[in-house]
Amino acid sequence: MTKIRNRGQHPNDHKLFNEKWWPVFREAVDDLCYLLSKKYGSNGALQIVGNRYKLNKRQRIAIQRMSASKRDIEIRKHKQISIEQIKEGKIAIDGFNLLILLESILSGAYFFRCRDGSYRDISSVHGSYKRVAKTEEAIQLIGETLKNFGVDSVLWLLDEPISNSGRLKILLLEIAKTYNFPWEVQLVYNPDRALIESGATVISSDGWVINESKAWFNMPAYLLEYGLLLKGNCIAV
Repeated sequence: MTKIRNRGQHPNDHKLFNEKWWPVFREAVDDLCYLLSKKYGSNGALQIVGNRYKLNKRQRIAIQRMSASKRDIEIRKHKQISIEQIKEGKIAIDGFNLLILLESILSGAYFFRCRDGSYRDISSVHGSYKRVAKTEEAIQLIGETLKNFGVDSVLWLLDEPISNSGRLKILLLEIAKTYNFPWEVQLVYNPDRALIESGATVISSDGWVINESKAWFNMPAYLLEYGLLLKGNCIAV
């Protein structure tokens, strides 16, 4: 029988992200935010900071995702809407972005509170999405949360080129039917562009999507604040 795995857990992460590293990460994120604000290229700035603090690949990915320029932070904070505003209009979900993050958090992986107020992890999809032990729990959590808000129009956008995106679409629609969630699910070649062009309030932690969207809702922050997700291995520097 095939073992159903968890998301985002790596054997060395407890060494790479334990508390002794947090002061280092704080300084590294400060430096990277400064360089980005001075319009350094993101890859060059990351190399400078990563080399200075002797960070390995996974640590560099983490500080990159935690960092943003001063201008981007201001844009994202300005576009963030409150709980009270969430049911006004249509919601569009950056499907893999949100689902993989929640799967990681529920699986006990490390995740990060970023300088723009969003939450991100260091998991990724390399051409193929694989269902994990926490997939259905994460989907139901998203559905129940939006249902409790009174949201009556939700569009999930999934990357069509990613293998198994069709299977995920079927699972989302099955769960929606079971729990009476008002969902539409679309497979598109460029979900980032589709999210922006939808004119909806987006649920995503993708910086470019947030910057270009009309408005965004920080669902992971809400779930963590109200105890619907455990903070567990959250790093906030």
